[in-house]
Amino acid sequence: MARAEIVIVAVPDDALAGVVAELAPHAGPGRLIAHTSGRHGLAVLAPFARTGARTIAMHPAMTFTGTEVDLDRACVFGVTADAADRDVAETLVAALDGSVMWVDEADRATYHASLAHGANHLTTIVTQAMDLLRQIGADDPAAVLRPLLTAALDNTLAYGDAALTGPVARGDVDTVRAHVAHLADPSVRRTYAALATATADRAESTGRIDTDTADAVRTAVIREKVR
Repeated sequence: MARAEIVIVAVPDDALAGVVAELAPHAGPGRLIAHTSGRHGLAVLAPFARTGARTIAMHPAMTFTGTEVDLDRACVFGVTADAADRDVAETLVAALDGSVMWVDEADRATYHASLAHGANHLTTIVTQAMDLLRQIGADDPAAVLRPLLTAALDNTLAYGDAALTGPVARGDVDTVRAHVAHLADPSVRRTYAALATATADRAESTGRIDTDTADAVRTAVIREKVR
């Protein structure tokens, strides 16, 4: 590190502060220190800044497999940097074939939560759905789900709440109730109940269903959320 002009610290979010504390005494003026944490901004790099180093937070909004397929995945980077360092931050991101989304220091946790909620929780939902299909004899659950999920994702990214389809959007409360009754795994029931409630809330707020229907959906699943 003593000879490096640019140091990128890529460690888990909760480990970052400890690694920074260990490395900071070896930094100094003129070095550029960047981290790839989604949660953290510049504050965690303060020990480096006190040595005169320049600091940048640059998190890739992408999921990685640890294999060579990752090399072809361009993405947006959530970047936090002082005004004087924005040009060099943009240069670093461009060198990685990425594009920049500027994120204020105070917004880092919300930024990261949005990605974790949208991507990490998606993995949980999809794997639960695959398990359910296996339980009823599907040989290739991924083949069943891929066209549906791809269309749902594309439509939602393009049209937002207007892309919602399914029993909640139609107000089919008896169908929602039947779904919950046939979910044997308590974890899956809780997930379904929580998401059906959130879906009813959004459908009501956007006028897709009326309040009585939304209340009926929430009532149908409310006991499952606490089981």
